[in-house]
Amino acid sequence: MTGGSGKAGRAVVRDLLEHGHEVLNVDRVPSADSNSPDSPAPFLPADLTDFGQTLEALSGAELMPGVQAVVHLAALPSPVVATPDVVFRTNITSTHTVFSAAARLGLERVVWASSETTLGLPFDRPPDYAPVDEQHELRPESSYALSKVLGEEMARQFSRWSGIPFIALRFSNIMVRSDYERFATFWDDPLTRKWNLWSYVDESHVAQSVRRSLEADVRGADAFIIAAADTVMQRPSRDLMAEVFPGVQVADRVAEYGTLLDIEKARRVLGYAPEFTWREL
Repeated sequence: MTGGSGKAGRAVVRDLLEHGHEVLNVDRVPSADSNSPDSPAPFLPADLTDFGQTLEALSGAELMPGVQAVVHLAALPSPVVATPDVVFRTNITSTHTVFSAAARLGLERVVWASSETTLGLPFDRPPDYAPVDEQHELRPESSYALSKVLGEEMARQFSRWSGIPFIALRFSNIMVRSDYERFATFWDDPLTRKWNLWSYVDESHVAQSVRRSLEADVRGADAFIIAAADTVMQRPSRDLMAEVFPGVQVADRVAEYGTLLDIEKARRVLGYAPEFTWREL
């Protein structure tokens, strides 16, 4: 597991351990959970932009020999955490080294973090339709998004070369439980969150999608949108679309507060089932 010390990574590590997997956390720094008896995943520090370190890490080194699969979440997590060239270079290089090492080692599966940003965020240009699904044209609008689009193409080629399944998860904006306190600040102005069609994904959804991806009967390379089943807003989804994106067709199957990033493919192929909603809190 690369990036197991990060916001999403910690939740994924805990979930995989709870479901009987052995997990090795590969990251630059240890997780805040590392000293907790509830999360006993061993930690291996590595710079994943270096192929030698990545190859050793994915082999399990002495900590966990016999690694079967890699979950690759390590990355600079947004377009604004560094300059565009640093974001692009770091993400594209680390993704290439992880994919190369997985192929060299003959791992059984690669599950990795792509992004909702591949779809056209911040949607300054309206989507062609809603909910936006995996058939929608990819429209990267930042170096970060471009690194994810090119990562998906790399996955297709590495899968073709190696025969290994590569599963890209296009995560929406990841939330932990403390994040929901600020949702009320979004409700007065629909433009505040129009940049990702008012979508989000809970850390529990991320963890479930990763685990299901490790278990699903998938061949080749494929990509799946991973979002919560609803939006961050208290207004119906159709009303939001009519006000902010008038003229964009909205499918009849969209529920009252239903997500506008389509998760039906992930439901059908992976068995993804995001039951938690912030509205329960």
